[in-house]
Amino acid sequence: MTTSQQPADHQDDAELAEFGYKPELKRTLGNFHTFAAGISYISILTGTFQLFYFGYGSGGPAYWWSWPMVFVGQFMVALCFAELAARYPVAGSVYNWSKKIGNPHLGWLAGWMMLIASIVSIAAVALAYQLTLPQISDVFQIVGDGTGKYDVATNAVVLATVLILFTTLVNAFGVKLMANINTAGVFIELIATVVLIVLFAVHITRGPQVVMETNGTGAGYGAGYLGAFLVASLASAYVMYGFDTAASLGEESLDPTRNAPRAIIRAIVASFVLGGLILLLALMSVSSLQGDQLSTDGLQYVVLDVLGSTAGKAMLWCVLIAVTVCALAVHTAAVRLAFAMARDNNLPASSRLAKCHPRFQTPVLPTVIIGILALAILVVNIRQPQIFTVVTSIGIIMIYLAYLGVTAPMLVARLRGRWQPAGDGKFSLGRWGLLVNIVAVLWGLGMTINLIWPRASVYNATAPFHWYLQWGAVLFVGVIMGGGFAYYWFIQRHRTGVLAEHRLDSEPATGPLAAPAAD
Repeated sequence: MTTSQQPADHQDDAELAEFGYKPELKRTLGNFHTFAAGISYISILTGTFQLFYFGYGSGGPAYWWSWPMVFVGQFMVALCFAELAARYPVAGSVYNWSKKIGNPHLGWLAGWMMLIASIVSIAAVALAYQLTLPQISDVFQIVGDGTGKYDVATNAVVLATVLILFTTLVNAFGVKLMANINTAGVFIELIATVVLIVLFAVHITRGPQVVMETNGTGAGYGAGYLGAFLVASLASAYVMYGFDTAASLGEESLDPTRNAPRAIIRAIVASFVLGGLILLLALMSVSSLQGDQLSTDGLQYVVLDVLGSTAGKAMLWCVLIAVTVCALAVHTAAVRLAFAMARDNNLPASSRLAKCHPRFQTPVLPTVIIGILALAILVVNIRQPQIFTVVTSIGIIMIYLAYLGVTAPMLVARLRGRWQPAGDGKFSLGRWGLLVNIVAVLWGLGMTINLIWPRASVYNATAPFHWYLQWGAVLFVGVIMGGGFAYYWFIQRHRTGVLAEHRLDSEPATGPLAAPAAD
């Protein structure tokens, strides 16, 4: 399906010519829409509320220091992505970036990992309904009373299913509907975040020195508190990713080479500042740091404890809105990635997956398939008591690996003098590029190892205890990466090439970073 472009869009479509694509997606998203897409994927309230219980339970109040640590590392990645977004604002950002600055094989693997990670992330985000809705009312604990061994996990799947069905329908009906809902949700989330920060601030009962307390959590680790801290850092690592969504919507945005880089930087900085304040002030304002509720009920407990039932539940409804738009943004990004890979004939049934609906001007089939796959992940884990940390951590690992599939070849291109940032006053790291890129790669490698390490405390802390559960992340990621690439190498790579219905009439421009043909 081809959408006729207005003359004003010609410059926006110029970068597509380098990939050999003709413009097909409708350009309707403005500056705030692009920013909203990035920040809703990161989602301050979703991330901080979903895994606070794990961070606090694993590392005590001092786990807060993982927040600035993760920010610094991810900010280096975001700066690299902003420079890429200024040069190549195309759908399926991670996939196309890796393909362009690396090679088609690496691009496929990065895109494949990002696609599976996005599907897992949809399931992980949707599970946050369980952490909030039953706190609002017992009515939402549909399965059992919450005390049974599998009550919480099973009920989480039921509630998450409702959310995934919603995100599937909205994404199927076009980007404009998605953007309007997303923008409204982000607006509410930002206001609620500021209000929550103010309310926590006026109820402070202790000083900021609280973040120096470890609650003895390092006792069970050979490395002392460092071991506990590295485990707890999963809670912060879960929040600050997905900023590339602003670039992935580049083909549906106006002036994307300027708006996307700004949106990426603003989204991660805003999330760091606001999220960091929420976590700090929550620790300073909760009535007591004793007991188990902080490590079981998390920030939801803090909100009800500090604000009381009425105001607290009102704030939890805002958290629910944030979770909803976060899941919507993750689903949207996954669809754009699937469309981008299918357009290059890099997925099974690519011609169907890359087809845009003539009315809604959005890829409907991948929207539905991604929703179904996210539901399948939930069903597989329906009787997994640790469903929240297992699904979430696997999603984060694969995101970090996909990001490495971009930052590593970008570093190689810099070292070989092949990287050329966008000109014309667009975002560029200049002389800082090499240092930033090196830190981004080292950070990605370090955190990937930290997250995938087969710790029982993350992957198998409760019965039944089995070696394959503790090693579940290594096994799952290994199968997805190895099996996926084997399929590509022996089958799909021989078919790779821009589909005729998506190809420009003229040959794409060539340059120092033009992607070589597949073997």
